[in-house]
Amino acid sequence: MPPASRDVARESEYGFVYGVSGPVVTAEKMAGAAMYELVRVGHSELVGEIIRLEGDYATIQVYEETASVTIGDPVLRTGKPLSVELGPGIMESIFDGIQRPLKDIADMTQSIYIPKGILIFEIRDQSWEFEPSKDIRVGSHVTSGDIVGVVNESVLVKHRIMVPPNACGTITWVAPKGNYIVTDIIMEVEFSGEKSKYSMLQVWPVRQPRPVSEKLAANYPLLCGQRVLDALFPCVQGGTTAIPGAFGCGKTVISQSLSKFSNSDAIIYVGCGERGNEMSEVLRDFPELTMEVNGQTTSIMKRTALVANTSNMPVAAREASIYTGITLAEYFRDMGLNVAMMADSTSRWAEALREISGRLGEMPADSGYPAYLAARLASFYERAGKVKCLGLQNERDLSLSSELYPLLVVTSLIL
Repeated sequence: MPPASRDVARESEYGFVYGVSGPVVTAEKMAGAAMYELVRVGHSELVGEIIRLEGDYATIQVYEETASVTIGDPVLRTGKPLSVELGPGIMESIFDGIQRPLKDIADMTQSIYIPKGILIFEIRDQSWEFEPSKDIRVGSHVTSGDIVGVVNESVLVKHRIMVPPNACGTITWVAPKGNYIVTDIIMEVEFSGEKSKYSMLQVWPVRQPRPVSEKLAANYPLLCGQRVLDALFPCVQGGTTAIPGAFGCGKTVISQSLSKFSNSDAIIYVGCGERGNEMSEVLRDFPELTMEVNGQTTSIMKRTALVANTSNMPVAAREASIYTGITLAEYFRDMGLNVAMMADSTSRWAEALREISGRLGEMPADSGYPAYLAARLASFYERAGKVKCLGLQNERDLSLSSELYPLLVVTSLIL
C-alpha cells in the first residue's frame, strides 16, 4: 500500500474538523481550497469532497462512515478533484462508488467490510501485452483521441490505448511490442519544445464529461433482448431510458436483462443504493452467463464492469458511484465501443441528495428534494448520446459499419 498522505503532506495543506453531521463534515482553516476538491478527513483519512465554501470554512461530503471523526481532527487537502483511473483491467472488475476494488479489499482484509480510509489501486500494477498501431512511429503527429496501440484485454474487448484529451505533439519515442505494466511509459511526445511522457493509464475527473468532436442524432435501435420491450417500447442507441415502477415490479430484472442480452459492446452496471441482495444476485449470476464469439464460449463478465454501492453503504457515495460509472462508460465509448450503462437506481441517488441537502439546511423544493435536483439529473443524463470521437475515426473498426459512431446508452431505474 502507498504511504499515508499525512506522512508526506505539508502543514499548510491541513484544515481541521469544525463540525460533524452524519456524512457532512464542516472544516475550518480551509482558505485556498476549491469546489469539489478531494480531501482526506480525520486520522483514518476518510475520502471526502468539498461541496460548499464559505470564507475560511468548507463543507465536505464524506464517502465513508464518519463515526470516528471528532472536532479538531485534521483535514488534508489533496489539490485535485475526485477522479477515476482509466486503462486496461477495468473489465471484470467490481468497484465501490469511488473505484476501490472490492475483491482485492476482501482478499487483503479477509473481511466483508471495507476498512476506513483504505487506498488500493486496481489497475496500476497489472501487466498487459501492448502492441503499437501500424501508423504510429517516431515523427508521427498525434492529437487527442488518436489510437497509439492495442491491448487484447479479452476476446470480447480490444482495449485501444489513446492519446489523452488535451494532449498533442510529435512522437519522439514509442515502446515496441511487449509486456508492460499499466504505469510504464509507452510513448514520448514533444510539443513546442516540451516533452511529455504517457503510459497506458489515464486519470480523469468524474464530474467533467470527456470531450468529443461533436454530438450526433441517434438513429439505430437498442435491441434489449426482450421482445415485448423491443416491440412496444423501442429504445435507441445513444439515448436515455428510464424504467419507473414500484417495489417488486421487476425494474432490476429488466436492467439485468439489458446487461446480459443487449446489442452493446461493453456494459457498465452501477448499483446505486439498491438492496444488497440484488447486487449479490448480479455478482453471482453474471459470471455464470456465457456468450458465443467466433465459435468460442466466453463469460459475459469479460465485457462488464460493476460499480457496487448498495443501500447499506454511505449515502454520499451514491452520487460518486453515478459519476464513476458514467466516466468509465465514456472512456470505452472513446475507443469506439457501443456502451450501455445501467444505473439502479436514480431515485435512491435523489434520496441521498435530499438527505445531504437537509443536513446543509437548504430550502427544500417538491417532496423535500433540493431545488437543484433537476440540474444534477441533467448533468448525468446529458452525458449519453451518439458522438463523433476525437482523433482519427478510421482507427476505430466499429461493430456495425464504418460510418457508425460510438454510442453511450444510459438506462436508469426510478423507484
